[in-house]
Amino acid sequence: MMPVAVSSRNAAMGSRMTRPPLAQKVQHEGLGFHVERRGHGPAVLLLHGFPDSLRLWDAVAPRLAAAGFHVIALDQRGCGASDAPVGAGHYHIERLVSDAAGVLKALGIHEPVHVMGHDWGAVVAWCLAIRRPEIVRTAVTVSVGHPTAYARAGLEQKRKGLYTIGWQFPVLAERWLTANDWSRMRHWLRQHPDPDSCIRNLARPGRLTAGLNWYRANVRSMLVRPWPPCTVPALGIWGSEDHCLAEDQMSGSGRRASGRWRYERVERAGHWLPLEQPERIADLAADWFESS
Repeated sequence: MMPVAVSSRNAAMGSRMTRPPLAQKVQHEGLGFHVERRGHGPAVLLLHGFPDSLRLWDAVAPRLAAAGFHVIALDQRGCGASDAPVGAGHYHIERLVSDAAGVLKALGIHEPVHVMGHDWGAVVAWCLAIRRPEIVRTAVTVSVGHPTAYARAGLEQKRKGLYTIGWQFPVLAERWLTANDWSRMRHWLRQHPDPDSCIRNLARPGRLTAGLNWYRANVRSMLVRPWPPCTVPALGIWGSEDHCLAEDQMSGSGRRASGRWRYERVERAGHWLPLEQPERIADLAADWFESS
């Protein structure tokens, strides 16, 4: 009897994982945001970083839905199929936090949600939890730690983050990154499992600049701006081979978390953990959500 029950449960779970998501466009502050939803249960908001789109979560979202969550993947402003306003001022962190909260409201979700972000999406997840703790049940931050922990990290992080200085210069950075068939961007994307798709998305009119505007609007101010501790339960995940981020900026985030905190180091993994190890990331997130 037991093997039949296990087989039936696995079959049902597999069926839920293969169901296509519901795609829709929602409006917030005059911009259109593309979202994909799947599953039923407590809501989970997924936030990608640069230079990705919600496609980053294609192997994670079905697993979370199968685990019993209502999964909402968002194309953040300037990315994927969402609108891309012109000008760096449109990409300030306060606007990005407002986007996440506004999209949830537009979708009719009023109860607190779980939030998981990667790269810049992790920064938005941290800041959403800090600024709007009443709408965040728990947070999972992949690769990037608490903003203050990042700013105060050691020399390894300073060395790994040098590229962000060069990206501050409009026009010059775009020319530098796209020269020789995007060779320098391809080098920066060397750990990405599908760099060609990233290049195709960035090559659309205005999209490389929109992505770089995330850095131009936020890097300098976030390095000097004091951020309060995070009161929301937070799980930080970092890959041991990450070429963009040092371990201390994530492991040290526990000192910036006044709520429950846990740190997970993933061995032999690079920067794009949701693409490299989706099952591991989904399992860690689901366990964290269920335990909080």
